[in-house]
Amino acid sequence: MNRFYSNAVNGFKKVSHVIFDVDGLLIDSEKIYRKAISEIARNHGKQYTIDIQAKIVGTPERESSRIAVTEMKLPISVDEFQKLFRKISYLYLSSVPLLAGAERIVRHFHSSNVPIAVATSSNEDAFRIKMQNHQELFSLFNHIVCGGTDPHVKAGKPHPDIFLVCASRFPEKPSPEQCLVFEDSHNGVLAAKSANMQCVMVPDERLTDEYRKDATVVLSTLHDFKPELFGLPPLN
Repeated sequence: MNRFYSNAVNGFKKVSHVIFDVDGLLIDSEKIYRKAISEIARNHGKQYTIDIQAKIVGTPERESSRIAVTEMKLPISVDEFQKLFRKISYLYLSSVPLLAGAERIVRHFHSSNVPIAVATSSNEDAFRIKMQNHQELFSLFNHIVCGGTDPHVKAGKPHPDIFLVCASRFPEKPSPEQCLVFEDSHNGVLAAKSANMQCVMVPDERLTDEYRKDATVVLSTLHDFKPELFGLPPLN
């Protein structure tokens, strides 16, 4: 994959606020989720493919469980799958590391007084587990929206709810067009697009162009991001 390429037709629009996804973008948790789902699938003679993963990543846990059971035709209920998924994944989430470029870009925006927030599909319990070793870094965000348990997020990604709710909680009340979203998943990109927000995508390298085409910009890592293209302070 190219280090940096754009799907924007009319160039980039200046933004003032930034919203980050978490799993697979700031922290390396998607590998843990993939391992958990693959293990459940193997135990039932099924395979967790990249196409099924593309449908699941970014969705709330309950919806992820439903998609997994349906797509792989697993002989267990959604409730049973969800219990197994939590049992396996929660063992490793407390020690999940940051991904390349994550700390640098978060600290850059914070020190440059760019308002930043988190919009994750996780529930609050799972988010707390994942943040055990990263509390100081995540304290730099203006606010955090956990779509899996937030009552104001009526529908998960790929619906726009989580990003619109997140934008509304900035004190400045920016319009959607003033917000830039960072995502790793196809569902997240579609949610940002539906919210009328530009989206920087840092996808799993195995995803084909079909799953990348709706992003404003596609990067290999967060290290490759150029804030000045969106009117934001350049990285040092």
